[in-house]
Amino acid sequence: MALNDVLLGIYQRPDFWSFIAIPFVAAFVGWLTNWVAIEMTFRPLEFTGIRLGSLRLGWQGIIPAKAGKMAGIVVDNSLSRLAPLSEMFRQMEPEKIAEHITRTINADMEDYVDEIMSERNEVLWENVPIMVKKRVYARARRQIPDIMDNIVDDMAANIEELVDLREMVVGMMQRNTRLLVYIFKQVGHAELSFVVRSGAYLGFLFGLVQMAVYYLHPENWVMPVFGFLVGYVTNWLALNIIFRPVEPIWIGPYCIHGLFMRRKDEVADQFSAVSTLEIVNLRNVMAEVLTGPRSYRTKAIIKRHMRPLLESSVVRTAIQLTMGAEGYASLKSRVAERAVTMSLGSVSDPRFSRERSGIIREIFRKRMMEMSNAEFQELLRPAFKEDEWVLILLGAVLGGIAGGVQLLAMLSF
Repeated sequence: MALNDVLLGIYQRPDFWSFIAIPFVAAFVGWLTNWVAIEMTFRPLEFTGIRLGSLRLGWQGIIPAKAGKMAGIVVDNSLSRLAPLSEMFRQMEPEKIAEHITRTINADMEDYVDEIMSERNEVLWENVPIMVKKRVYARARRQIPDIMDNIVDDMAANIEELVDLREMVVGMMQRNTRLLVYIFKQVGHAELSFVVRSGAYLGFLFGLVQMAVYYLHPENWVMPVFGFLVGYVTNWLALNIIFRPVEPIWIGPYCIHGLFMRRKDEVADQFSAVSTLEIVNLRNVMAEVLTGPRSYRTKAIIKRHMRPLLESSVVRTAIQLTMGAEGYASLKSRVAERAVTMSLGSVSDPRFSRERSGIIREIFRKRMMEMSNAEFQELLRPAFKEDEWVLILLGAVLGGIAGGVQLLAMLSF
C-alpha cells in the first residue's frame, strides 16, 4: 500500500481527529501514570481511607507507610557504612565540644549554682555569707573545665554504648515521616523528574505503534490493551533506566549507564549535606546521649566526674549548711540532671552544631565517592524497589482505563 494511500485513508476516516490523537493521548497516559506512581510512593504521609477493624481500605505513601523499615535501610546502606559513630564523634573534636559547654556554663555559673542550692531551701541559701557563696562560685569555675573535658572524653570513648545510631535514626524518621520523604526527594530529585517526563516520551513512541496496529487491525481490544501496555512498560522502563545498568557499558562513543550512578558526585554532596543537617549532627547525637534510652549511662558518667567538685571541702560545707546531710546526698542526682540540661542547651546552638557537623559532611561525601556503583545505588533504590510491582501494575490499570475511554470516544464518531 502506497504511503499516499495510507495518508488519504487516515484523512478520510470519520474518527480522524481521535485517530490522530492516539500518540498524544498515549503520551499523556504515560506521563500521568508515572506521575501518579511517584506521588503514591511518597504521599499521603498518613493513611487516608477507611478502617474496618484490621481491614484498611485506602492508601498511604509507600515510604511513609514503611518509615521504620526504610529508615533502617538508609542506615544500613549508607550511614553505618560511611563511618562508625565513634569516628564521627572523634572527628567533631570532643575537646572543642567540652570547651564550648564550659564557656556556656561559666557565663551563667552563679545563676546555675543559686538555682540548684535554692531548690531545697531558698531562705537558708540566701542567708549564707556572700564570701562563702563566692568561694563556691570560684571553686566551680576552676573545676568545671577539667570536669567537662573528662566527661566529654568519657562520652567519646564510650559513644557506641551511649547511642544506638540505627535506633536513633529510625526513631527520628518514624516520628517525622516528612523528613524521610524529604531526604529521598532531595537525593533523587533528578531521577524523580525523569520518571515523570519519560512517561510522556515513551508513551508517545508506544502511541505511534498503537496507531499503526489499530490502523491495520481496527479491533476494539487494541485500544485498552495498548493502553494497559503503555502504562505498564513506561513505568517499568523508567524505573529501570534510573538504576540499570549498574556498571557503564560503552558502545563506541556512547555510554549506557544508570542515571543515578551518573550523578554520583552531585548525589554524594546532596546526601552528605542533608544527612548531616537533619540527622547525624552534633545537636541530635548529644540529645540522644543526654536524653535517649541509654542516657542513664551518661548520667552515671556525669555523676562520677562531678564527684570531686561536690566533695571539695568548700562546696560540701556550703551544701550541708543549706541542706543538711540528707540534702547533700540527694543533691548529687539533681546536679547530674542539671548538668544534662545545661549541656544540651549549649550544644543546641545552631551555629556551633553546624560547624562541628560540617566535618562529618566532608567525611560522608568523600566516602560515598569511594563506594562501588552497586553499593551506591542502594541509597535510592529501596524507595522504588519496595512494592515496585504495585506502582507498575497501577500504571498498567490506569493506562487500560484511559485506552478504554479513548476507544469510546472514537466509536462515538
